[in-house]
Amino acid sequence: MTDLAENQISTDSPLGEVAGDQSSMPSGSVALSARPEIIGGPPPGAATLEARDACAWFGDRLVLEGVDLVMPKGKVTALIGPSGCGKSTFLRLLNRMHELIPGAALDGEILLDGNDIYAVGTRAQQVRMRIGMVFQKPNPFPAMSIRENVLAGLKLARLKCDDKDTLVEQSLLRAGLWKEVRDRLDSPGGALSGGQQQRLCIARSLAVYPNVLLMDEPCSALDPTSTRRVEETIDELRGEVTVVIVTHNMQQAHRVSDLCAFFLAEENQPGFVVEQGDTLEMFSSPRDPRTLDYVEGRFG
Repeated sequence: MTDLAENQISTDSPLGEVAGDQSSMPSGSVALSARPEIIGGPPPGAATLEARDACAWFGDRLVLEGVDLVMPKGKVTALIGPSGCGKSTFLRLLNRMHELIPGAALDGEILLDGNDIYAVGTRAQQVRMRIGMVFQKPNPFPAMSIRENVLAGLKLARLKCDDKDTLVEQSLLRAGLWKEVRDRLDSPGGALSGGQQQRLCIARSLAVYPNVLLMDEPCSALDPTSTRRVEETIDELRGEVTVVIVTHNMQQAHRVSDLCAFFLAEENQPGFVVEQGDTLEMFSSPRDPRTLDYVEGRFG
């Protein structure tokens, strides 16, 4: 078991490497190929995220055991399962937020394009810049304007951009919010509706051009219209960003994801992955009968 508090900080790790010139992007996306240059940001493009025998503890309590899961680059992977089975804990393992909890520990490996994000010499800040996070409850900075909220990630990471106005526009476009706020970018971000605030948080994460975007039940507090718009944003990000989403909405998982992983926890036992695979197959002909029972609403 690895004590997370003992992780050392340096810039020697491959995950600490950043891209100076990020203008060479695949030609498939106009927004990406024309994007402003960000000095010190992540390398361009989506990345593959992989867990190998991942385990998690809170103090002496093992809450997640033996998770092996590949989240392919450019794909949307949905984590499904009943409450308390370790989905959100697993999501926090994927960008080193688990270590922020006192007494938390882990074992196993989390690999980003083959490099262990918990390796000695890998800085948590560099990991979280490459693997962004959108939380269940929208958390824009209420005292900041919409524009300042979008650029907050760059400021916190001390990144430089040669054209911030274009970056703000592109980030809001990618988050599906530009048309609604383009005439009031100096208005407070906290004055937006709940659905708009969530998309503003997505835009803030996207502004640093992460390789992976983690989403922890991003639509659970939203109305159906806002949920649809967030789902449209996820669909538009497919291919250019790797997305991992935790959701309790089986219809949403079916609509937005390419792959699913079904988590389960028996009584007083740690969570584990029952099965994983193509979303259509998981919903139509899963290998394990517990998966079929869950996706058809017979428990959970």
